[in-house]
Amino acid sequence: MIEAIVNAFRVPDLRKKLIFTLVIIALYRVGAHVPVPGVNPDQVKQIVSQGAALGLLNLFAGGALESFAVFSLGIMPYITASIIMQLLQAVVPKLEQWAKEGETGQRKITQITRYLTLGIGLLESIGLLTVFQSSGGAGGRVGLGIQFDLLTQIVIIISLLAGTALIMWMGELITQRGIGNGMSLLIFASIVSRFPRAMVSAFSVGNPLLVVLVLVILVVVVAAVIYIERGQRRVPVQYAKRVVGRRVYGGTGTYIPFKVNSANVIPIIFASSVLFLPSTLAGLTNVGWLKATGNALAGGWLHIVLTAVLVVFFTYFYTALVFNPIDLADNLRKNGGFIPGVRPGKNTVQYMENVLNRVTLPGALFLAAIAVLPTILFSFTKVTVLQTFGGTSILIMVGVALETMTQLESQLKMRHYDGFFK
Repeated sequence: MIEAIVNAFRVPDLRKKLIFTLVIIALYRVGAHVPVPGVNPDQVKQIVSQGAALGLLNLFAGGALESFAVFSLGIMPYITASIIMQLLQAVVPKLEQWAKEGETGQRKITQITRYLTLGIGLLESIGLLTVFQSSGGAGGRVGLGIQFDLLTQIVIIISLLAGTALIMWMGELITQRGIGNGMSLLIFASIVSRFPRAMVSAFSVGNPLLVVLVLVILVVVVAAVIYIERGQRRVPVQYAKRVVGRRVYGGTGTYIPFKVNSANVIPIIFASSVLFLPSTLAGLTNVGWLKATGNALAGGWLHIVLTAVLVVFFTYFYTALVFNPIDLADNLRKNGGFIPGVRPGKNTVQYMENVLNRVTLPGALFLAAIAVLPTILFSFTKVTVLQTFGGTSILIMVGVALETMTQLESQLKMRHYDGFFK
């Protein structure tokens, strides 16, 4: 591992990319500590610690929300916009056409995603400002109880929106001029920045057995995430020989990799958003039945069961959206490829759908376990690190780390260096 890192810095081109990426991440972390004008960060920190939805947003923002920094919205508006665009590609023919046009169409989709990110950021900025301005007590609403004047509200909203645009620009810079996966690396940096505080909280419990239990759980979860993330079902594909002039093409064999966890962490984000939506709306509207529904869904065994069910559902739902067996079978047929023992056409489509359904099931169950086990363990041990820094955070960190290492591995292999994976 250390030798591979040293080799990466020996390559001038790769060294420039690594340094550029580290500089952008450092600037991103600086922005997470610059508060917006007119707000007392200490009061905001107390409010964020009281809300589950705000706590989750604060985790993805790297602690920026608890100080109401200009980067308080974090990367979540861009992620939400990207997910919405992926969903729309399956139902809007024009977007589907652009997705198949290559780089030109992808540029159009990226531009729409940027505008959608700013729109979502504007709505979230207004929502946060409304929550923080609300007075505590009535209807269980929590907030600063301070009514800002119109100019201060405009300045706060513009600051948060500018922070969202700057984060989006930073992520794209890392993707274009850095080592890639810009948005994922920013989320990785945000979560890792909270890790030391979480570990200090774990060691301050005072019970050595609980400390050992937390460390064992972390090691087991990391090992399980790596095992699932690297797991895949390889469907063999054979290409027929074609004679063009005096040359013979094809006749080779390859495989189609079906990942066990092809949806990554998106089903957990979907499930969390659905369950926290009533409580978030209750904080904005102060409706009695909405507040009761939000409280019922925000915790307890009902929350755990619904989280597991929704994660499994969204795993299959998202996998079905992003993976189209019909297009894959059609591309195989056009290129003279076939799966041994399976007839081309409808039989190939049915075969790949069956394989995908069987492979997705363990991945969906694993994601459900990752989402609910930290809450269950917290209910028995009362160790806050298991709840605030649970399986979702580890899943994101390990997934991004593996993806980044794979990219660096390919760069080192091109230059005849040994990579990270032996």
